[in-house]
Amino acid sequence: MSDRRLPPIWLMGLSNAPLGFFSGIAFFAIPQLLAAHHVSEARIAAITAAAISPTFWAVIFGPILDVFFSRRWYATVLFALAATCICTALLNINHLVILEIAMVLATVASLLGNTALGGWLSTICGTDQRNSISAWINIALISGTGVMAAAAGEILRHMPLLPAVSLLGAIIMLPTLIFLFMPAPGPDRRLAGESFTQFNREIFALIRRREVLIGLVLFISPCGSFALSNLLPGLGNDFHASPSMVSLAGGMGAIVPGVLGCLLFPLLAKRIPARFLYLAGGTVGGLYTLTLLLLPHAPWVFVLALVGAFLFQAFSFAAQAGIIFEVIGRNNPLAATTFTFLVAASNIPLTYMLVVDGRGYAWRGVAGSFIVDAAVSITACLVMGLVLSRLSGNAFGSGTEVAETIHILTEES
Repeated sequence: MSDRRLPPIWLMGLSNAPLGFFSGIAFFAIPQLLAAHHVSEARIAAITAAAISPTFWAVIFGPILDVFFSRRWYATVLFALAATCICTALLNINHLVILEIAMVLATVASLLGNTALGGWLSTICGTDQRNSISAWINIALISGTGVMAAAAGEILRHMPLLPAVSLLGAIIMLPTLIFLFMPAPGPDRRLAGESFTQFNREIFALIRRREVLIGLVLFISPCGSFALSNLLPGLGNDFHASPSMVSLAGGMGAIVPGVLGCLLFPLLAKRIPARFLYLAGGTVGGLYTLTLLLLPHAPWVFVLALVGAFLFQAFSFAAQAGIIFEVIGRNNPLAATTFTFLVAASNIPLTYMLVVDGRGYAWRGVAGSFIVDAAVSITACLVMGLVLSRLSGNAFGSGTEVAETIHILTEES
C-alpha cells in the first residue's frame, strides 16, 4: 500500500472517536441520568458492569471480521449499530431491562467496530507509522470520551429527548466520514468457519512462543492498568469536590493529560522499546500516586489525582497499542482477529484492579486505595522488568519476529 494514498496519520487515528463518544455516553451520561431518575446505586453499578462485560467475551466474534466483507464495511456498520443501540438505551431510561440489553449490545458493536478499525489500520499503515497511529487512536478514544462525558448531559438537559438523542447518535457516526478517504483492501474470501478454525490454530501456535507469552503476561498483569482512574470519579465526596467539579475533571479535564500521555509515547518510542516504556510508565505512575498521600483531601488534590491517573493511563494504553501493532505486523490476513485477542487480554486488569482498589478503600479509605494501587503496580513492573532482563536475547525488543511468524503460519494454513 503506497503511503502517498493515505490520509495523515492523525486523521486516520481520529476515526476511532466513535468508541470514545460511545464510552462517554454509556459510562458517564447514562449513570448520571439513572441517578437523576432515582435508580439505586447498586442497580446502576449492575447495569454498568453488564455493559462493560463484553470487553472479555466479545473476543469470540473477532474472526468474523476477517472474512466476507472489507474491514471498512464492518467498522462502519458496527459503529452505526452501536449508535443505534445507545440511542435506544437513552430513549428507554425508565425501562431498565431494555436499557441494559441495549447497552450491552452497544458495547459489543462498538468494541468490534474498534477491532475492525484496528485490524484495518495495521494493514494499511507502515512499520514506521505504528507508534504514531497507536498514539492517535488512543487520543481519539480519550478525547471522545472526555468531550461526550462533559457534553452529553448538557445536551440531554437542554434539548427535547428525541432531538437530543438523534444529535448524539449523529455525533457518534461523524468520524466515520474519515473512512471514505482511507484505502480498504478486500478481505480473504473464506467462510466464517474457516476463519475460526484458522484463528484457533494460529493462536494455539503463537502462545507457545516466548514473545507472545511476554506480551500476554504484560497485558494481563497490573503493570499499567491505572484502574484508579475508574474509581476516582466516585470518590469526589472524600475530597469535598462538588458534582460539577467531578464531571468537569472526569470529562474535559481528561482530554489534555490524555492527549499529552498519548503523544509522549511515539516520541519516546523512537529510542526506547515499547515494552520497556510500558513498565517504566507503570512504575512512575505508581510513584506519582504515592506522592498524593502527602497532600490534603481537598478538591484541587482530587483534580490533580484524576489528571495524573488519566495521563499515565493514556501513556500506558498507547504503549499497549504499539506492542499490539508490533505483534500483528503488516499484511496479516487475520489482523482484526489478532487485534481482538490482544485487546481482550489488556482489558482484564482493568476489572480485577477495580476490585483490589475497592478492597484498599475498605481498608483505609482513599489512602488505602492509593497505597494498594501503587504498590501492586510498582511491584508488578519491577518483577516483570527483572524477568525480562534475565531472559536470553532482546526481551525488551520489538515484536518483528512475532509478526513474521504470524504471516508464515497463516500462509501455511
